[in-house]
Amino acid sequence: MDLNIYFDHGITSQIGLFWQQVRAPLLVPFLKIMVILCLAMSLMLFVEKVYMGIVIVFIKILRQKPEKKYKWEPIKDDLELANSSYPMVLIQLPMYNEREVYQLSIGAACNLSWPADRILIQVLDDSTDPIIKGMVEQECKRWASKGVNIKYEIRDNRKGYKAGALKEGMKHNYVKMCDFVAIFDADFQPEFDFLLRTVPFLVHNPEIGLVQARWKFVNSDECLLTRMQEMSLDYHFKVEQEVGSSNHAFFGFNGTAGVWRISALNEAGGWKDRTTVEDMDLAVRAGLKGWKFVYVGDLKVKNELPSTFKAYRYQQHRWSCGPSNLFKKMVGEIASNKKVSIWKKFYLIYSFFFVRKIIAHIVTFIFYCVIMPTTVLIPEVQVPIWGAVYIPSTITLLNAVGTPRSFYLLIFWILFENVMSLHRTRATFIGLFEVGRVNEWVVTEKLGDGIKVKTNMKASKKSRFRIGEWYNKVHFAEIFVGLYLMLCGWYDYLFGKNRFYIYLFLQGIAFLVAGFGYIGVFVPNS
Repeated sequence: MDLNIYFDHGITSQIGLFWQQVRAPLLVPFLKIMVILCLAMSLMLFVEKVYMGIVIVFIKILRQKPEKKYKWEPIKDDLELANSSYPMVLIQLPMYNEREVYQLSIGAACNLSWPADRILIQVLDDSTDPIIKGMVEQECKRWASKGVNIKYEIRDNRKGYKAGALKEGMKHNYVKMCDFVAIFDADFQPEFDFLLRTVPFLVHNPEIGLVQARWKFVNSDECLLTRMQEMSLDYHFKVEQEVGSSNHAFFGFNGTAGVWRISALNEAGGWKDRTTVEDMDLAVRAGLKGWKFVYVGDLKVKNELPSTFKAYRYQQHRWSCGPSNLFKKMVGEIASNKKVSIWKKFYLIYSFFFVRKIIAHIVTFIFYCVIMPTTVLIPEVQVPIWGAVYIPSTITLLNAVGTPRSFYLLIFWILFENVMSLHRTRATFIGLFEVGRVNEWVVTEKLGDGIKVKTNMKASKKSRFRIGEWYNKVHFAEIFVGLYLMLCGWYDYLFGKNRFYIYLFLQGIAFLVAGFGYIGVFVPNS
């Protein structure tokens, strides 16, 4: 017994000695360097957020509307020309096994207010389920029997995924007669006047290549997960897109709910499938050709947010990996471009890509979920209060202005965004280094009205918050980070002076909740 105690004491002493020998010469200097780097990145993000906040205030005060900046007037009927005064518009609806929502999107497209002989609806069905494929085809035939000019197009492969489908769709001979193309994902439902409000910008302003509408979320109240998404996306649409459109006539195309001038699309090189953000890729290339973009913030298109954590993680991987991968591929092309100003090139490289698409993800996870907790264990390294409290608080408040109704959920949103920063940071590095899942494309699951039927019939209220079987819903990286934060919080509570433990405990719990999959809604297996 005494021998065992001696042995245990010897091991403990050895570990303690090793920790003391390593901490001073290695860990402390490394941690100090990381703190400086993270503070620098935080300042970069802070300046970017404040800049956009100031710009959006001026936009609201001056009531800057795109209709004032660009010529806009309704397309008038001409008795002599009949409907030929209206340009020919192509509507593209890319789909993939969209059982729950295909009728909604096809119906909304077919009900758009536009002369019947001046609109062509193209359903691009990449479905692999023959039953769903047959259902979509029958829906197209049903609308065709009503006199709607609708085409049902399929491919024998899914090469290029959505970009490949859109590219193939543009190759059909009947597309040559079209001037503009509007694109809607399968869960998007434009209002009847969508074309009447967007196409005039393109008709009367030949320099405009894209008109983008805002997203309106029909299921934002479905669960806490969708409320958190609404807060993040509202900031994107109400601030980032508005500022880009107003100051630079450039922003990232959102891949749907937008109208392209076909000549601009073709001049930019058309659709490319080299990354998982084919929409942003096209927008950057068109912007470098000198085309201007217009964002119409008061035009909203209804769509659905992913309400399962699994679907949301796949979506966020694509949205984080794709931009960093595109940045790597295009930074040289942007820098050497001769058509756009130095100011616009700086905006693209620094603000649009580097700060918002890379720094924002990395600093959120590395600084607030790794470095700051570690300073609790190594008190020789201190994070100044302006970096630990003032800057993140200001950034958070600036983000919250997009969704005032959810202000009371701000604490939950902070914790959730920090949890997701782990997933986004990993995806960002995958995109930068082009490894692993860099080209992974998983279509975001849409539940449509079916979610109400499934949950009511097959799931209890308690089980709504389970994602699936245990082995599918557990995420070990989140669990590991959660346990580390709990350890740091407990150490700070017992021995520390920073009083970070309240934050560390809350953030640790958030990581553990996500790690065990208790986020979102439960969708029973059919």
